[in-house]
Amino acid sequence: MSRDQALEAYFAEAASWDADRAALSRRSARIAWVVAGAGWVCTIVVALALMMLTPLKRVEPFVIRVDNTTGLVDVVPVFAGSAEMPEAVTRYFLDHYVTVCERFNFATAESDYEECGAFHTAVRNQAWYGLWTKTNPASPLNVYKDGSSVRAQVSSVSFFKRANGVADLAQVRYTKAKRQAGAADELVTHWIATIQYAYAEPSKDAKTRRWNPLGFKVVEFRPEPEVLNELAPVANTVAASESVSAGQRP
Repeated sequence: MSRDQALEAYFAEAASWDADRAALSRRSARIAWVVAGAGWVCTIVVALALMMLTPLKRVEPFVIRVDNTTGLVDVVPVFAGSAEMPEAVTRYFLDHYVTVCERFNFATAESDYEECGAFHTAVRNQAWYGLWTKTNPASPLNVYKDGSSVRAQVSSVSFFKRANGVADLAQVRYTKAKRQAGAADELVTHWIATIQYAYAEPSKDAKTRRWNPLGFKVVEFRPEPEVLNELAPVANTVAASESVSAGQRP
């Protein structure tokens, strides 16, 4: 083999070796890009999966009940707001709502205001705030700022159905007894309230659920005096009834 042929063979081998290194480098780069791309695709897929699972993440409050006699422990089922409520339950809520929301006492005014708000819809709560704000001259905070108090007592609850068969109306008859600051007598008035109610999903707030665990909502509340201009002192009424009874005795 001549010298020129040996050099040509050497250069040809060197060129093929360099070509192999370049091809290996390109192949490694392609593999790296594929791996990086696959990693980004996996990251995006995981992120999308987490975003889709986020609405499913929620806190479920529960109540643990302990029997004082046996010591047995069980979990009280949580009401989901879909079952039809018995009339007795609705009657209780209407009685409780009127008793708490129609009374006034400075010692419990703040707590009563918040508890009544737990039974209101958003629209009803706006009207409730407008009634109680101090800028309203008719606010109980202004009307009874002299120390007067009012108590309410329900006498009857009647239910009604609409023409379409929906039963969401009730009439509640009750009395309101107002006692002036330092006075012994109470001025009693008779009232009748027309109430539209509904049941919704119970609140997730623990404080609200303590007052209203079943999601009872007062949609509309319209109180009217049952007898106009009726003001009767309780003490005088009792005394009069006693005198009548005494007159009837043999």
